[in-house]
Parts: sequence; C-alpha cells; structure tokens
Amino acid sequence: MSEAQPLATPKPKKSVALSGVTAGNTALCSVGRTGNDLHYRGYDIIDIAETCEFEEIAHLLVHGKLPTRAELAAYKAKLKAL
Repeated sequence: MSEAQPLATPKPKKSVALSGVTAGNTALCSVGRTGNDLHYRGYDIIDIAETCEFEEIAHLLVHGKLPTRAELAAYKAKLKAL
C-alpha cells in the first residue's frame, strides 16, 4: 500500500500594492498606467485593437500618429513591396 501524499501548500497571492503604478513608460508605449493596461502612443491597446487594422497600428508605432486613408493606402503598398 502506498503512503498518502502530503497536500500541496497553496501559493501565496501576489501583492497588488503596486496596482496603478506605471511599470514602464517610453515614447512608444506605457504599461500599467491605470492597472493592467497597455498604451501605444497614448492610445489604449484594447480600443485600437478592436477598431484598427494591423497596418494602422504599425503606422502609429513608426510614425507617431494614426494614418489618414491616403496614408494607410500608401503604407500598405509600401509594406507589400517589401
């Protein structure tokens, strides 16, 4: 007969004492400004992920602003040519 295994000790919960403290801040993004969040160039990533195409977000990161329709078309053509 095998011996009973001891019950695993539960892991302590992580502290949330730093919740709301910015964890990182660069010209491109900030992490943890208001908790579990990520901002690209001032835009909440959740918002732009729901409404923008990949190329629009890439343009934002590279050029510092969301593109106009004309800029987006030109940027897509440039990427396609690579």
